[in-house]
Amino acid sequence: MSTVGVRVPATSANLGPGFDAMGLALDWYDELTLTPERELIVEVTGEGADRVPLDKRHLVVATIRRGLRAFGDDPDRGFRLRCTNTVPHSRGLGSSAAAIAAGYGLAWGLARPDQAPDLDWICDLASEDEGHPDNAAAAVHGGAVLAWGRSDAAEDAAPGTVTGVARLQLDPRVRVRVWIPEFELPTAQARQVLPETLPRPQVIAQASRAALLVHALAQAPELLHEATFDWLHQQQRGSLMPRSLDLLHRLRAAGVAAVVSGAGPTVLALGTVEQLAAAQEIAHTGFAAHDLAIGGGLEVNAG
Repeated sequence: MSTVGVRVPATSANLGPGFDAMGLALDWYDELTLTPERELIVEVTGEGADRVPLDKRHLVVATIRRGLRAFGDDPDRGFRLRCTNTVPHSRGLGSSAAAIAAGYGLAWGLARPDQAPDLDWICDLASEDEGHPDNAAAAVHGGAVLAWGRSDAAEDAAPGTVTGVARLQLDPRVRVRVWIPEFELPTAQARQVLPETLPRPQVIAQASRAALLVHALAQAPELLHEATFDWLHQQQRGSLMPRSLDLLHRLRAAGVAAVVSGAGPTVLALGTVEQLAAAQEIAHTGFAAHDLAIGGGLEVNAG
């Protein structure tokens, strides 16, 4: 085996009411290659090239080594890792989930080059690393997903993370637009402001909108605006990203189904081409707008 290559998408988690449970892959990809060497060599171009560590602390390197151990191979073997990064970092577009999924994909290709990757196993490992399965499941499986830890509500469940994933049906008319600001927001900081409890009426409302979102994505895009309302996390994070929340409110006031992408600060909208056209009139100074389609999942090529 000479080289392993992977392609992994950007993702958006939550999609409004589906907090820590729903994710969407976007057609925006990082590409990485791994070649066996006598020692570790890390090369990064694009996003993060001037900031990420170029040694064993690199997130993809650490994940590769965990994956090699899990897949029955030598975790200390040397290799050259080349990362071509396009997914923005710390913007709510799943860059860490992409790095983790890519690392496990590369480890699989190195340890088991003659076998098709076990995406369910990779998703389990990536979800455990991330701490929640929404971005990880979307990065590995692609499309729109509903993901959960099977032991979440079972007091007598065996320890360990086992991820359940349901691939959601998508109306082919659904498209995505994102507005990416120049400022960053670390996910850990965004989680610190979330409430521990919600009043019962808000819990009921959140659950009903999350259920409606599954239906709206599958066959009723006209309901996406109603289906993407959230009571749990977006308003609470407003003080950390006031410009993002302002853009979100202006888009929703215009009838656009806009949400905070993941932990933010990127704003994302779902809809048909006609529905997203209403966003053209909304000023977005300080944000770069991109029109995207739904993305595929992790691809591993070993040869």
